[in-house]
Amino acid sequence: MADTTVLAQFQTADGEKTGPPLSLPANVTAEQLTVLINKFLETSEPRPYSFYIDEHEVVRSIQTDIIDAAGKSTEDTLVIVYQPQAFFKVRAVTRCSSSLTGHTEAVLSASFSPDGSQLASGSGDTTVRIWDLSTETPRVTCKGHRNWVLCIGWSPNGRVLASGSMDNTVRLWDPETGRELGMLGGHRKWITALSWEPQHLNAQCNRLASSSKDGTVRIWDTTLRRCVLTLSGHTAAVTCVKWGGDGRIYTGSQDKSIKVWNSDGTLYKTLSGHAHWVNTLAFSTDFALRTGAFDHTGKHPSTTEDAQRRALERYTEASSRGVRLVSGSDDFTMHLWDLSVSSKPIARMTGHQKVVNHVSFSPDGRLIASASFDNSVKLWDGHTGKFIASLRGHVAAVYQVCWSSDSRMMLSASKDSTLKIWDLRTKKLKLELPGHADE
Repeated sequence: MADTTVLAQFQTADGEKTGPPLSLPANVTAEQLTVLINKFLETSEPRPYSFYIDEHEVVRSIQTDIIDAAGKSTEDTLVIVYQPQAFFKVRAVTRCSSSLTGHTEAVLSASFSPDGSQLASGSGDTTVRIWDLSTETPRVTCKGHRNWVLCIGWSPNGRVLASGSMDNTVRLWDPETGRELGMLGGHRKWITALSWEPQHLNAQCNRLASSSKDGTVRIWDTTLRRCVLTLSGHTAAVTCVKWGGDGRIYTGSQDKSIKVWNSDGTLYKTLSGHAHWVNTLAFSTDFALRTGAFDHTGKHPSTTEDAQRRALERYTEASSRGVRLVSGSDDFTMHLWDLSVSSKPIARMTGHQKVVNHVSFSPDGRLIASASFDNSVKLWDGHTGKFIASLRGHVAAVYQVCWSSDSRMMLSASKDSTLKIWDLRTKKLKLELPGHADE
């Protein structure tokens, strides 16, 4: 088999051919293909790539993965679709480095700061705590809420932390001192989600959206500490809110609809199709929106203008292949939307046997992971919505999924009290992280 050759053509994910057709040995490996494509593209420094032939990834060699496993003929011209991967590699978490104790009730929300140096947690004990990750010690405790803290959100520049509570208020905190900067009151029921205006649209990072069980979304000016707009069109509780990179606000509700609002508060579109509550929304650009001007190099921008420019560069790169929105519902399905094309979903993703609780795009926007009460995590193509794989291993409902910033690993958290890390190259379990005593 060593002297078998195949005719191959490199092609981008958008269908553009790269270089002439090549005669390659069938046992050519993914590493050798990477060397070849870097030569064709004349890159200044070699970049890692992943390769796909008819949606089958070349992990070992073309012979093993495509001809033997997928049954492709050596007579056909093989179109090799190449996709760039992250320059940096994230190491898998292998053990618990420390238990952050301090909260006296269940921890209900946790969020890393945009630059990754701090962690904030909200708890049933009504406090928000901010932890220093370099020393793994508590920095400040923020006290003020009179009921459970349900959701938290860092401003894109990392200078303000917002928390939404069962006491119907949103509070703003200074993460350096833990001092309360202001209380935003107006909702008649508890807060379900928070979302800040992206940094590339607003360098000051001073506008925040909050959704509530009362069926409304309020837009706040966090400098003036007042409500500037109320979005009321849903007929039931609003479960999630996302401030898109296009400046529009996206809301999912228990009235089974998703509404898209212009930044002036007028309704732009209503997206219908789900047969039950909409639980969760995710954008293919979520990672770039959350981290703003900060990337893996750890450099901090020197000025507000520099930060906005870098945030815009990162968002432009993340949205270069179009922006997708995915919604997960109590009807066991997910819908994939591309609003530049249509108000109808481009794919209806079925397969889960129970409620879809959480969906998330990989940082590079190529994959979607969904967590369900049916004990499984499923992987889908982020561009087409096509099913890729089921990741099984949890023995109870899966609550959340989270991606490593290089998109090579994914972590799932379950009611069975374990976390599991999955290797996306092999679609297999990489590590199990037990340790929590409860769900």
